[in-house]
Amino acid sequence: MVSIGTPNTSSSTKLMLLGSGELGKEIAIEAQRFGLEVIAIDRYENAPAMQIAHKYYVIPMTDAKALEAVIRKENPDYIVPEVEAIATDLLLKLESEGFNIIPTARSTFLTMNREGIRELASKELNLPTSKYFFASSAQECSKSISELGYPCLVKPIMSSSGKGQSVVNSENEIIGAWNYAINNARGKSKKIIVEEFIDFDYEITLLTIRHKNGTSFCPPIGHTQIDGDYRESWQPQAMSKTTLENAQKVAKKVTDALGGKGIFGVELFIKNDSVIFSEVSPRPHDTGLVTLISQNMSEFALHVRAILGFTVHDINQLGPSASCVILGEGKSENLRYSGIDEALSIPDTQIRIFGKPSIDGQRRLGVALARGHTIEEARTNARIAASKINIIL
Repeated sequence: MVSIGTPNTSSSTKLMLLGSGELGKEIAIEAQRFGLEVIAIDRYENAPAMQIAHKYYVIPMTDAKALEAVIRKENPDYIVPEVEAIATDLLLKLESEGFNIIPTARSTFLTMNREGIRELASKELNLPTSKYFFASSAQECSKSISELGYPCLVKPIMSSSGKGQSVVNSENEIIGAWNYAINNARGKSKKIIVEEFIDFDYEITLLTIRHKNGTSFCPPIGHTQIDGDYRESWQPQAMSKTTLENAQKVAKKVTDALGGKGIFGVELFIKNDSVIFSEVSPRPHDTGLVTLISQNMSEFALHVRAILGFTVHDINQLGPSASCVILGEGKSENLRYSGIDEALSIPDTQIRIFGKPSIDGQRRLGVALARGHTIEEARTNARIAASKINIIL
């Protein structure tokens, strides 16, 4: 039986977030509903989850010494990574000492690095993936591209939100793609992955929940990306029964290999009836923000339930739903928003402003959510709602 103490007392049950962005904020909200004490950590002050946490720390999470000092000081019951850029070697060490890393330290280690997860999926699990090569120099990158052909994708082996990713269509683009990948990588790795360009019909995120009673799946989420970064998502994505079953088999195989409890965002390409593995995140997925309006339990609620060992009942989809990113561009440390009332005047819409403290370039600052009678209606309403938000720099 799970026992939960009271926050800010000697009996408190502590959940520590490694990463405190908009996804971490929603995890914090769900954890606090059950009375957990939430400790938020990130590399910058006033991150979204810090604004509602019981306690927070600002440290570079790739600094193993600084991270270890905070973890040992707080001695959390649950350590929940929310971003990729973490000192994963430290998490492996701490887990061996008995700290509870969600879902496991190994899954965080493997999925932080595209090399680790791709080798697991392709070579150990024999799952269909795009053809790929790893390269540690511009010369190796060029050689890999010549073997794969054009177009192809060049990505850092460690990055997020599409940073450092580009499509290469000709030889004169190779050096630029190499430099872009290396300069926008997370961590100190000087290795990239060159991938075959898959001409897929559509791609999905299949939210897969490992919990005490087994494995459950949310209805598939369709999404669009620009420069590798999520812009819109919708649920459910239309799929044949056979294709969905094949997708669930792939997702279960990957998540069983990673182990632990919690939600995984499994990204898959669909071509005809074929399912091709792309990536997996051992945490809530940004495209899953649509579940804040589309399901009886959001991906964040499901994650926390699974982490705590609570029962996960049937996941009910509430009808055609969509999300659209509220994207800001510019430079400011004093952001303001207007037009929220106009956005909410559209029936069955919701707005989430993340509360990020600054912007320098492009940044995801919020999301519009909508339901409709059809997916197209929901997507249209979400786009319109997002367009009503005026970001004042």
